[in-house]
Amino acid sequence: MSQQSRTTPIRSILVANRGEIARRVFATCRARGIATIAVFSDADADSPHVREADAAVRLPGSAPTDTYLRGDLVIGAAQRAGADAIHPGYGFLSESADFAEQVIAAGLTWIGPDPEAIRVMGSKVESKQRMADAGVPVLQRLAPEEVAQEHLPVLVKASAGGGGRGMRVVRTLAEVDEAVASASREAASAFGDPTVFVERYLEGGHHVEVQVMADAHGTVWTLGERECSLQRRHQKVIEEAPSPLVEQVGPQMRQSLLRAGRDAAMSVGYRGAGTVEFLALPDGSFFFLEMNTRLQVEHPVTESVTGTDLVGLQIDMAEGRSLPEQEPVTRGWSIEARLYAEDPNDDWRPQTGTIAAIEVPGVATRFEVASEHGVRLDSGVETGSVVGTHYDAMLAKVIARAPTREEAARELAAALRHSRIHGITTNRDLLVASLTNEEFLSGTADTGFYERHDPTTLTQDAALSPDLAALVAAVADGARQVARRRFVGAVSSGYRNVPSTFQRRTFAHGEEEVPVGHRVGRDGLQLESLPSSVGEVSLVEASAQDVVLDLDGVRRRFAVAWLAGDEESVVVDSALGSRTLRLLPRYVDPAAQAPAGALVAPMPGTITSVHVAVGDVVEAGAPMLTLEAMKMEHTVTAPAAGTVTQVTATVGQQVDQGVTLAVVSDDEGFDSDERNDAG
Repeated sequence: MSQQSRTTPIRSILVANRGEIARRVFATCRARGIATIAVFSDADADSPHVREADAAVRLPGSAPTDTYLRGDLVIGAAQRAGADAIHPGYGFLSESADFAEQVIAAGLTWIGPDPEAIRVMGSKVESKQRMADAGVPVLQRLAPEEVAQEHLPVLVKASAGGGGRGMRVVRTLAEVDEAVASASREAASAFGDPTVFVERYLEGGHHVEVQVMADAHGTVWTLGERECSLQRRHQKVIEEAPSPLVEQVGPQMRQSLLRAGRDAAMSVGYRGAGTVEFLALPDGSFFFLEMNTRLQVEHPVTESVTGTDLVGLQIDMAEGRSLPEQEPVTRGWSIEARLYAEDPNDDWRPQTGTIAAIEVPGVATRFEVASEHGVRLDSGVETGSVVGTHYDAMLAKVIARAPTREEAARELAAALRHSRIHGITTNRDLLVASLTNEEFLSGTADTGFYERHDPTTLTQDAALSPDLAALVAAVADGARQVARRRFVGAVSSGYRNVPSTFQRRTFAHGEEEVPVGHRVGRDGLQLESLPSSVGEVSLVEASAQDVVLDLDGVRRRFAVAWLAGDEESVVVDSALGSRTLRLLPRYVDPAAQAPAGALVAPMPGTITSVHVAVGDVVEAGAPMLTLEAMKMEHTVTAPAAGTVTQVTATVGQQVDQGVTLAVVSDDEGFDSDERNDAG
């Protein structure tokens, strides 16, 4: 009998991970009286998961390759801190068979499947062959050089890892080589393995997966299925259990899916938690995609509908315990939304900065299963946390549980809509818009949802209108200025009861400027001009932090938060949504403006490739550089058509947001500043 099949109580666990998943594992450990040990990079020194652990060990550096991907350092940390087991979480080393073997060789308990199962299923090439041999439906695998016109569209996919990294959809033969090269680079950076392969891409497919849990004694549970069809860049955004597609097709599809999931696990002698992923079609057919030999990000929805603690079961399996013969019964519905630091309206660009506030109302539990109705929050950050470029952009997972899908979607959307998230741009408005979208609510949304529904269009009614937000901010700013001057004889709203000139402030929403001129006197609130989107408005009360307006006969309250920075920002929250605006200074320093035609870094990151040189003629939108941030590659394109007159970026260079990388000038070779000087 091997070490991994003996019943060996675990007393201390090191989590070889960070953020939300480290905190999630710690929660189960605390409930079981198991000591917790964290590891942390320099960038994570002040992270919540470090503070919550009983002990923590520093991994010098910030890049994943220097820290969380260094198995030798992680094992050394476990030994120094006295851990007797390692939980890998997800991502990083969680699906490394070599690391699992090293953990076991070091005399530590590995909380995961046997290394051989990880090795087989971790290779998407070998796993597909194993599944075909086991009778599980699979898609044809192609070598990049074999792709022909009749195969298009195809999906280039990293053989190791997941999470959408190292994946590219290719629709023309001309794109194949660059897609393979780019996916390979991204896979090497994220997983340490550049191997990629190609398979047919099915349009209109649904991402459906089966959660399995297996012990060392031959028992394999299938804990229902999940659907994760709403994805951007092949990364999941909203997940739910059970699958609406399976519910619509019927019980026969569910039986076939669960049987295929069980067959997949048994074919490799699986033990522990794992997920078998399929691409399913509305006719009930499905094809094996991959098996994730670890806990999934979306595991809370399965915990919600089955009432199980999957991390607790992982620990049981690692200790060598047996699963009960009776599988848990699924009840109700659960939906999870991933809150990302990104701007969906700007090509999903990751965002960085300090979180000034993150508050989700009505949270019933954190990292634990909620009751029949309730919202659960699993977060890796808190107010004051700094979001950098080194790691994934996910901030938190908000999970709703309810008896029906309609109720779960409504409760989750309400919790997100009323959340206060300040200091950093997130996808919160997109999540609200998605959860209330008719196609999503009908249960027919597939993996092409965000291709059909442009985020900008989808979210146009999800957030507070910029005009109304600017008006609220201007009123609050007026009250703030009055409070600062401490005028005597101010009314309850903080304004003088005498006529005054209009106070004029300008706010920016993206590239749009929103000017507001207002004054408050005996006749109440007066505006220089009334924005069409606001309607009839009167002031009820105001302070620097709270404004109450009567809008077309409906009284509404707005919370206002002022954020300091290079440019002062203001966040306006209400039941109508939220909006962040920049308060523009009255006088702008011309030296602070980038030259016309400048290509600036949209975020901090590392230059991985430069596609142009001085003298090249480019069209607007042409790829000019590739920037890596948060383990993803981002293409930076030409801001306008013209000639490249300057390239300052070099491969391997670390750049800050806003730094000029190149300049594109018009056909005469002059940018606008040069023309003005010459004229």
